[in-house]
Amino acid sequence: MPHRLRTLLSATLALAALSGAGACQDGAGPSGGTPSLKILFIGNSLTYYNDLPGTLAAIARTAGDTLAVESVTGPGYALLDHLQGMSDAVAAVKRGGWDVVVLQQGPSTLAVNRDSLVLWTGMFDSIIRPTGARTALYMVWPAGASAQGIDAVRQSYQLAAQSVGGLFLPAGMALQLALQRDATLPLLGSDDFHPSPLGTYLVAITIYERLTGKDARDLPDRAAANGATLDVPASIVQLLQEAAHQANLQY
Repeated sequence: MPHRLRTLLSATLALAALSGAGACQDGAGPSGGTPSLKILFIGNSLTYYNDLPGTLAAIARTAGDTLAVESVTGPGYALLDHLQGMSDAVAAVKRGGWDVVVLQQGPSTLAVNRDSLVLWTGMFDSIIRPTGARTALYMVWPAGASAQGIDAVRQSYQLAAQSVGGLFLPAGMALQLALQRDATLPLLGSDDFHPSPLGTYLVAITIYERLTGKDARDLPDRAAANGATLDVPASIVQLLQEAAHQANLQY
């Protein structure tokens, strides 16, 4: 069975996630306010590690936004796996009500994988567009966030987004920019591929800025992921916010 995450965060729980007052719970009820955006994530462990959708909603709450987020993910899944019925992603899209559907798979650095990403993005977009939502591509990164592979990942995801007139979410580029400024930042986990909680925070603020149009540098100078406040100094948080902002400016 695919790992599924279904999250609708209340205003109270979202604020608690960043303040350290409590943990966000999957499936929490709506806050009663009207969400500014309804976002569906479709991907794999690079989305469900550290609860990226819930982290995004919690960060948005600190800036006065209420985001409704939901995701359908599976370990190691490519977009084709979702399209072929290994999850209920297609049914989730067709249910409608989304403003943005965010797609994610592996790095897709090879030409054949790039072609597949573009093809499968187009297949998803043909389902997404009739619902009134917009397709977005969450750019990931190669193992170790290597400088040699990162540009190939960017080209793959950027091309896929352009092919459907969608949004490009340059999270992988934000990761690289941050590491260029401080190579000691613990943005990846022990496998040197999946994001650490701090890495998930950086991804979330990059996506937040692109989807809402609000400057990541105006967010509070504290970081959190998966319902827990992270023990990092304000100077590091500000460095990550600047990296997110610059990635969005450049791409």
